[in-house]
Amino acid sequence: MIQELFSIAGKTAFITGGSRGIGYMIAHGYVAAGARVYISSRKKDQCDAAAAELAKLGTCVSLPADLGKMSEIERVAAELMAREEKLDILVNNAGATWGATIDEFPENGWDKVMDLNVKSPFFLVQKFLPALERAARATDPARIINVGSVDGMHTPIFENFAYGPSKAALHHLTRMLAAHLAHRHINVNCIAPGPFDTEMMRPMVAKMGLDAIVHNVPMKRMGNGQDAAGVAIFLAARASAYVNGTVLPVDGGLFGAS
Repeated sequence: MIQELFSIAGKTAFITGGSRGIGYMIAHGYVAAGARVYISSRKKDQCDAAAAELAKLGTCVSLPADLGKMSEIERVAAELMAREEKLDILVNNAGATWGATIDEFPENGWDKVMDLNVKSPFFLVQKFLPALERAARATDPARIINVGSVDGMHTPIFENFAYGPSKAALHHLTRMLAAHLAHRHINVNCIAPGPFDTEMMRPMVAKMGLDAIVHNVPMKRMGNGQDAAGVAIFLAARASAYVNGTVLPVDGGLFGAS
């Protein structure tokens, strides 16, 4: 009974930004847990290589796409639905950041971050709705898991002026989608990571030092693959069937202590 509550074996998942960082961590956990996983990222070679590595553990397929473009969202949705009858789990993880001072922050940086972090998740949900509905059941809904950030919940120290607001918008979009899709048996939740050991964090670690990054984290460390995979598996499994519209900080206590 307990194993069934936390099982995602046999479910089909699509993970954006799945070739590296938190997306790869989640994909690794899903494949190891027996799910059939599709990953997407903008760089084809990197996406193919990541899928090949993950396929050593189970089933993982590469579907590269530039999800900052509407045409690519439509294409990748059509490709996946041509391969699969239904989609149990959509993980909107792909994201961008841009660092610049307030005096120098460019319009194209603002637009890139907002488009990929807010606009793309909404339209991915829209295009995948038919496949999600085919997987949806009252007792075990289909799942949409958005990956936000603790930077959308507090004021970050970094000069990433578009990133924090984009993640705050994604958190609120999560709540709106949850309210509007619940009657269709689709649950929508959001993970809000704090500092994780990813490529996105490495320039900041190099600039500030690891000790400075984790200084305000009560657990005094960055998140790792098991931390990301564990919460993502829970939000995709039967155990979380009554969890909907939640933004869950996965940050070692950083938000609660701030």
